[in-house]
Amino acid sequence: MKFARLGPVGQEIPVLIDGDATFDLRSLTADIDGDFLSGDGVARAAEARANGQLPEVEDAASLRTGAPIARPSAVVCIGMNYAAHAAESGSAPPEVPVVFLKVPNTVVGPNDHVHIPRRSVKTDWEVELGIVIGARASYLDSPDDSVAHIAGFVTANDLSERTFQLEESGGQWSKGKIAPGFNPTGPWLVTPEDVDYQNLRLRSWVNGEPRQDSSTADQIFGVDHIVWHLSQYMTLEPGDLVLTGTPEGVALSGRFPYIQPGDVVEIEIDGLGRQRQEFSAAP
Repeated sequence: MKFARLGPVGQEIPVLIDGDATFDLRSLTADIDGDFLSGDGVARAAEARANGQLPEVEDAASLRTGAPIARPSAVVCIGMNYAAHAAESGSAPPEVPVVFLKVPNTVVGPNDHVHIPRRSVKTDWEVELGIVIGARASYLDSPDDSVAHIAGFVTANDLSERTFQLEESGGQWSKGKIAPGFNPTGPWLVTPEDVDYQNLRLRSWVNGEPRQDSSTADQIFGVDHIVWHLSQYMTLEPGDLVLTGTPEGVALSGRFPYIQPGDVVEIEIDGLGRQRQEFSAAP
């Protein structure tokens, strides 16, 4: 099943997408958020659709696409989770997951305009598989328990400012990750039964030129391991977003220029949808 949020910023409506049709979920929930996901919302939406109880959104194609989840309480990220990306970053593959945080206001729509931060000369793109938590996860016994706590998956762009991240960081990465709008998310939240999540192709382009092309099969730490591992250190809440790392092909490699005002970045994950962002200097 595919869920989305459509409409102007701050006024998005929750919808279910079934084939070419889009259905309004406001009779069931005010938003696609932790309460909906943890309160059997997916099953209730499926039942309402099967019973013909959901009105169709006739003008869906004309509406802005927002992030498919309302602002999460946490955005947790895994770094250097593909060996080739670790190598292009000048690092050995990690022996345990590298964890850092973004802030909730980085989460924006998949096609929203993005401002390059003031003083930035090294803004970079990162296509990533995102996990949306559907049930509280704390001290899970095994990676096999993880999928029961996953509501679905999203396409995400973990935008990064490398000077802030690596040269002005004080040893932490988050300074380069937390500019507003630095996490375009969506267009859809797709439920686990429809996602072969350890065999997804990830790609990115800048101004139409290919950059990244890899598969989640190449992850060092898989989805189930990541959720289990994080649960040993924190409580993941329904609606939280976990980004699982990016493959090789970013500007940090030295093979490509960093993002400049006027550039267009596109990213795509098979089955989870495509994004397009235009960039300009921060006002």
